[in-house]
Amino acid sequence: MLLLLLGIIVLHVTVLVLLFISTIVSQWLVNGGHTADLWQNCTSGSVFHCLTSSTNEWLQSVQAMMILSIIFSVLSLFLFFCQLFTLTKGGRFYVTGVFQILAGLCVMCGAAIFTVRHTDWHQASENTSYGFAYILAWLAFPLALASGIIYVILRKRE
Repeated sequence: MLLLLLGIIVLHVTVLVLLFISTIVSQWLVNGGHTADLWQNCTSGSVFHCLTSSTNEWLQSVQAMMILSIIFSVLSLFLFFCQLFTLTKGGRFYVTGVFQILAGLCVMCGAAIFTVRHTDWHQASENTSYGFAYILAWLAFPLALASGIIYVILRKRE
């Protein structure tokens, strides 16, 4: 049981790290020396120069979804530790699982909106590609859902 709990905690912390990195790092779109993320557009060359991202409603909704996913995941981890010590024997971690599933759904919505609408923000070209932070956001989605489902299925033992 201890090994199972350790594995679940490692999975949850991995999801949290992926969410933090994908939200913070400026690598959602890459085009040569130009990178863009949810917060700023940066150009590298002789001088590294960053400008604030646009105020499009869809971009603000992506920002909100990514922040909500982090909040739900942190809250889920906190609730897991609380329930670990207060839940009766045989009880399930429903609340923890629901918050983790919500975190997964939020990151999915944010990444999906970005996928559909990023051409409104930056014109598509041959050299434009998705950066590693975008890929990490999509990677966090199934991991968050999987850990949420594991929390719902998991029963507390003594």
